[in-house]
Amino acid sequence: MNLTQELNALKANFSANQPETIKSVMAKATTDLINTKIAENSLSTGQKIPDFTLPNALGKEISLNSLLAKGAVVISFYRGGWCPYCNLELRALQEILPQIEAKGATLVAISPETPDHSLSTKEKNELSFEVLSDRANIVAKQLGLVFTLPESLRPIYSNFGIDIPAYNDDFTFELPLPATYVVAADGTVIYSFAHADYTQRLDPQEIINALDRQ
Repeated sequence: MNLTQELNALKANFSANQPETIKSVMAKATTDLINTKIAENSLSTGQKIPDFTLPNALGKEISLNSLLAKGAVVISFYRGGWCPYCNLELRALQEILPQIEAKGATLVAISPETPDHSLSTKEKNELSFEVLSDRANIVAKQLGLVFTLPESLRPIYSNFGIDIPAYNDDFTFELPLPATYVVAADGTVIYSFAHADYTQRLDPQEIINALDRQ
């Protein structure tokens, strides 16, 4: 299965095993977030991405400009290693990493998780690309990707065993939208994807297509 098929299968399995009350609350939260048009107002194709410096899973500082000095950069924002949809996407990105690197580009993933939790995500998914820690969503906020998890969802997530404050080491319940950017060496975004529905992710082939067009 490709990523989209895997995501749809995961979504169907989840839906089949949850009561209607929980599904209704979660669906409303997604619809409400879509209606804010946060995705439409986030960083988009043709804009310049601001430079940033973030620690990787081992605490080493990595700057975007240092990566762009080598060529194009693919940036994937994910919610956290606790998110099964994110893990499917990260593994799909790992599968196309050789193609990305063959085109002279670098791949990095970013979440608000602490470096320790980023390391766990990296190890769990056997990722060989950098996983960066955007504490307090500072970079994601600059790109217009950040929202606050509504209070209606917090007890549901807690019952799922997801402790977002522990993962992020902050109590804001702020998360980034899933988003992917292909950035040319001059810092211009040549392809952008952001979606307020966390079950929707970019097909990895679109990344390769964008790199081919640059």
